[in-house]
Amino acid sequence: MKKRSVSGLLALLCAFTVMLSACHGQIAGRETTAAPTETAAASTEGQTQDPSASPDETQPAETKAPGLGIEFDTAKKIKIEFWAKNDSNPTQIKIYNKAKEDFEALYPNVTVEIRFYSDYGKIYQDVITNIATNTTPNVCISYPDHIATYLKGRDMVVALDDYMNDPDYGFGGAKLLFDGPDQGEMIGKFLEEGYFSGHQYDLPFMRSSEALYINKTYVERMGYTIPDVVTWDWIWEVSEKAMEKDGDVFKSNGQKIMIPFIYKSTDNMMIQMLRQKGAGYAEESGEVKLFNDTTKELLYTIYEHVLTRAFSTFKIDSYPGNFFNAGRCLFAIDSTAGATWLGSKAPLLDIHAEDVAEFETVVRPVPQFDPENPQMISQGPSLCIFNKADPQEVLASWLFAQYLMTNEVQVAYAKTEGYVPVTYKAQQSAEYLDYIARAGEDNDTYYDVKIACSQMVIDNMENTFITPVFAGSASVRDAAGTLIENVAKATRRKQIQLSADGTALSDEYLDKLFKEVAQLYKLSEIEVKEPETQEPVATDPDGSQAAEPATKSPEGGKTPETTKAADKKDLGPLPSTSVWLLGLLAGAWVLIGAAALLQWIKKRKEQKNH
Repeated sequence: MKKRSVSGLLALLCAFTVMLSACHGQIAGRETTAAPTETAAASTEGQTQDPSASPDETQPAETKAPGLGIEFDTAKKIKIEFWAKNDSNPTQIKIYNKAKEDFEALYPNVTVEIRFYSDYGKIYQDVITNIATNTTPNVCISYPDHIATYLKGRDMVVALDDYMNDPDYGFGGAKLLFDGPDQGEMIGKFLEEGYFSGHQYDLPFMRSSEALYINKTYVERMGYTIPDVVTWDWIWEVSEKAMEKDGDVFKSNGQKIMIPFIYKSTDNMMIQMLRQKGAGYAEESGEVKLFNDTTKELLYTIYEHVLTRAFSTFKIDSYPGNFFNAGRCLFAIDSTAGATWLGSKAPLLDIHAEDVAEFETVVRPVPQFDPENPQMISQGPSLCIFNKADPQEVLASWLFAQYLMTNEVQVAYAKTEGYVPVTYKAQQSAEYLDYIARAGEDNDTYYDVKIACSQMVIDNMENTFITPVFAGSASVRDAAGTLIENVAKATRRKQIQLSADGTALSDEYLDKLFKEVAQLYKLSEIEVKEPETQEPVATDPDGSQAAEPATKSPEGGKTPETTKAADKKDLGPLPSTSVWLLGLLAGAWVLIGAAALLQWIKKRKEQKNH
């Protein structure tokens, strides 16, 4: 064998070694490469990078992702896309556009393009579609449940831990060109909602809850006094009383139409009822506990009041505000973010002015089983940032998302609906406190029902809760509401089956319902994971507990801690391809050795012949 043949084998051997390294350089389907530098960005366009990767998973320090030491290049032209949600409120659109213009004035190299949506579900579906083509927006209004689905199988969403803590561009960063909140000024209770799977994946933008809107005039006319905390027993009693008729009209409103109690989101209805009862719903591990005995009892109670037509839902009878404003509904449960649509003096109405009834509206938390221990859901839009190949683009996205935390944006947006700002800085600002204090001055900016909703959320921040977030949690939420909707529809259609004594829904009916709903939302396909170890509980500046794992910043603020060691994964056994390559590698060495030996023997023979 000639020397060049041996050299060829050596080259082949090197190639095999490189291939082997590549094969085992992947963890759970994600290549362990660092985010590209600006120079490399052009050649890696379309790839998804991980800006939160720990140093031993990346290239040398000079190529680290944003939040780990890069400088924002203000000379580089960058375009980012923001998908925003507004509540059909033109004022909100103006606020988003002003935020865009003000941000672009601070960072002239960045162009922000806004795409407006009026429905969270449409945003969610469009993001899922765009993930497949790697054309997601840069910044997106979303819910944690949706983000958990975006993350499934791919690092699509930026983990924000390192960004928040960066001394230059994080909260209170030295190089920010705007006056944003520092870490201690973010409300930990709200920030914690975006902390799951060991990282902070979203920032709260606005927070709301659900409110019980009550027609005070009609309820008191019926002889009832409205308690500070309404119980489920009280609301069922009054709703049934409101169904009494005098001839062909209802005594409660003097009209031919009355649906005393309408609930907008039956998802939230079931979730809050189960929480108040201390019953199962779902675990952070992904374990679904929705189908239990308490759920059965609640469904039977709902059946009883649907049967008398004292209770209905948005999906059956349309938007509760329309019935409420016409005096055809006494109790409407809707988001505090919908406050400007509810009440006879509401600035936004969906019915003709001549159909609006005159009455006084009061606001209370959602009904409770235990009024001494009220529990209500926390909700509202959050912001997530999608990974892109260029770290400068990701950093620009982070700066814009953080700009939406400034008082200018927070206070302005909170004035549009029954939202509350997500920072202490905004909530305690002179402008916001003045806004709250002027309730009732007009029926627009200072609409009393809207401000009452905001005050209620602020007063009950410690009574709010969030549902567990995992891949599939959005489906569990949908399933919870569907149980109520299906029972209500079946009751209307007289398709309900009762137990033999008539005191409950039959087990046969409920078993079938549970099975159908579980199959509809593919709940059996949700991956159940081992629960993660919890870090120490943080404390907010006001002394209350914040449930997220936390680390103190130099200023004393708290944010969820990024535990780098937790990100390191055992590579596990070699893949079969790698085993095959190792065998081939060993064979190549044997061939090289044999060739070298034959060449040496041949050379020795030639020397003897001479």
